[in-house]
Amino acid sequence: MSFSGKVQYEFAKRVFEELLREKPKFSEHLSPAKTPILLLDTEGIKSRYVQIKYQMQEVEVYYAVKANDHPKVIESLAEVGSGFEVASTEELRKVLGAGVAPEKIISSNPVKPLDFIDFAYSRGVKRFALDSFEEVEKIRKVAPRARVYVRITVPNEGSDWPLSRKFGTDLDEALELLEYSQRRGLVPIGITFHVGSQCNNLRNWFIAIKRAATLWNRAKEKGIKLLTLNMGGGIPVRYAYEAIKVEDIAYYVRGLLRKYFPSPPHELQIEPGRGIVGDQGLMITRVIGKARRGGENWLYIDSGVFNGLAEALGGIRYAFYLRAEGELKEWVIGGVSCDSMDVVAKSVYLPEPRVGDFLFIPSAGAYTTVYASNFNGFPQPEVLCL
Repeated sequence: MSFSGKVQYEFAKRVFEELLREKPKFSEHLSPAKTPILLLDTEGIKSRYVQIKYQMQEVEVYYAVKANDHPKVIESLAEVGSGFEVASTEELRKVLGAGVAPEKIISSNPVKPLDFIDFAYSRGVKRFALDSFEEVEKIRKVAPRARVYVRITVPNEGSDWPLSRKFGTDLDEALELLEYSQRRGLVPIGITFHVGSQCNNLRNWFIAIKRAATLWNRAKEKGIKLLTLNMGGGIPVRYAYEAIKVEDIAYYVRGLLRKYFPSPPHELQIEPGRGIVGDQGLMITRVIGKARRGGENWLYIDSGVFNGLAEALGGIRYAFYLRAEGELKEWVIGGVSCDSMDVVAKSVYLPEPRVGDFLFIPSAGAYTTVYASNFNGFPQPEVLCL
C-alpha cells in the first residue's frame, strides 16, 4: 500500500468522524434498512447560509436551487431569509410554494425556455440573465420591461466543474448586449459571471471582478448606469481534499471590490448552491459485489453515476469511508447499473469490505439527488431530512 493511499483513507476517516461530531443526529441512521439514502441536515443548511451572510454582509445571497431542490431545503433557507436563483418553471413553483416573495428570486441561466420566462414574469420575477441577442428578443417578447444582466466569460481554472464554455460572452459583445437590451425596451441592470463550481483558485475571482469592473465603466461611458454585480457561485466544499474556506474567499473578494469598485454597486449578489448544501449531506450506500479484474480490485455499490453520483463523471472526487479494520487495498468503485460508464471512482483505498457492508460518502448534499434517474430500474436515493 502506498503512503498516499494511507493519507487518503485517514483523510476520509477524519471527514466522516468530524461529520458525526458536528451532526450527532446522523449517528442514529448509519445502518438503514434501505439504501442508497441521503441524510440531510436542514439545520446545518441554515447555519451554513448564516455563516456565508456573516462573512459577506454586504452581499445578497441567492441560493442556486439546482444544487438541491428538495422542498425541505428550500423551506429551511426561506425561513432564514435567503433569496433564490431558479432556472425552470418547476424550480420556481417550488420556491413560490415555500412562500418566497418574487422580489427574492432571480434567474441567472443565460438561455431559458420561453414558457419559463413567461411564467416567471407573470408571477412577478423580473430579473433575468442573458448572453446573446437571441435571448434579448425572447425576453422582450413576453417580459417587455424585465431587468436584465449580462453574463461575461471568466477563467474557470482550478474549478472541478468548469462552466466557461457553454455560457458567457466577451466584453465587447457584452457591452453591445447591454445597449441592445436598452434599445429594445428592457432595463439593463448589471453584470454576472461564474468562476466555476467547486472553485479552489482565488485568481478566478480576481480576473472576474477586474473584468466586470472594466465592462461596468465602459457601460457608464455609454450612458448605461448599472446597479447589480452578480458574482455567481463557486464556493467549494470538502470532498477528498480540503477546500478554500468561505471566510478566505470573502476577505479576498472584499479587497478586490474596494480596488475595482470604489463606488460600490447598488446590489452585490452571490449564488452559492454547492457551498450551502454540499457538506450538509451524507450518502449511505451498500456493497453489493466484489471482483478481481485485469489486476484491479473492483468494489460494486448500490448507487452509481446514473442514480446519485453523476458528478463523478465530471471530476468531483468524493471521499469514501468503510467501517472496517485491516490492510488497505486499492479499489475501483463501480456503480449498480449495467453500463460500463458507471464507474464512480478509481484508486480508492479501503480495508477489505464484505458484501452487505455500508460505504459512506460525505459531502453528498449537492448535485446528487437532482441528477439522479431510475436508469436500469434502480432507485434514486431516498432523502431523509434531519
